[in-house]
Amino acid sequence: MITMLSDFGDRDIYVGVMKGVISQINPELRVIDLTHQIPPQNIAAARFCLMNAYPYFPDGTVHLAVVDPGVGGRRRAIAVEFAKGYLVGPDNGIFSGLLSQSPAMLQRGDSLRAITVVELTNPDYWRTAEPSRTFHGRDIFAPVAAHLACGVPLTELGNLIDSAALVQLDIAECILTETGIVGSIQYIDHFGNLVTNIPGSYIQGKTWCVKAAGLTIRGCETYSDVKVGDAIALVESHGWVEIAINSGNAQSQLHLKFGDTVEVAFES
Repeated sequence: MITMLSDFGDRDIYVGVMKGVISQINPELRVIDLTHQIPPQNIAAARFCLMNAYPYFPDGTVHLAVVDPGVGGRRRAIAVEFAKGYLVGPDNGIFSGLLSQSPAMLQRGDSLRAITVVELTNPDYWRTAEPSRTFHGRDIFAPVAAHLACGVPLTELGNLIDSAALVQLDIAECILTETGIVGSIQYIDHFGNLVTNIPGSYIQGKTWCVKAAGLTIRGCETYSDVKVGDAIALVESHGWVEIAINSGNAQSQLHLKFGDTVEVAFES
């Protein structure tokens, strides 16, 4: 199985062309679209979506992710074997959230070994030995993902590199204080809901509120706990504290954006 995530949208042919390349290698491969509506060039949003999607797929799944503003430049093209499967895409931090959650070691029989990372330097597994400078998704990443899903060993795809050298996105972690937690907005979904980087487990069993955009927003359990049009804070299905508007758009109404600071305050 292969999953696909990108910022290509559904207006142009890019996604379909990548699926065509995969089908040329093996038309029996199953391809599932996670999303192609990542905001253009927003690596942080792609990181969040992939990090929250991968646990729902079988072990051995190949996750193909292409949000690649550095395409054709000096950034590396990589493939990774991790505890749940494989990752294929640019080395720009897009995989950093997922890898931070996954075990650092792979179980192989009675032995453990570290995750394996290769730079994709073997053109035998590309669509062409002279790939486009602007469409590595078609010419490198899609064919590599297909070959991996067909059983080609990771080490055949290129040169081994140190997993510690992979690019990490500079995303601030939430900070515990004496009265609560200081965090930030890490994702904004289709509904305009503002997803923070504060884990829901941090507020479990507490009475709490969120302070953001000059407002104090009560922490609740469901949207119906407030009136239509009112702001609400809750732990969403992805497990993170989120700010929303019941039947409205929190992003447009509160004018918050990626990276803006939010604070959870605990009530005694």
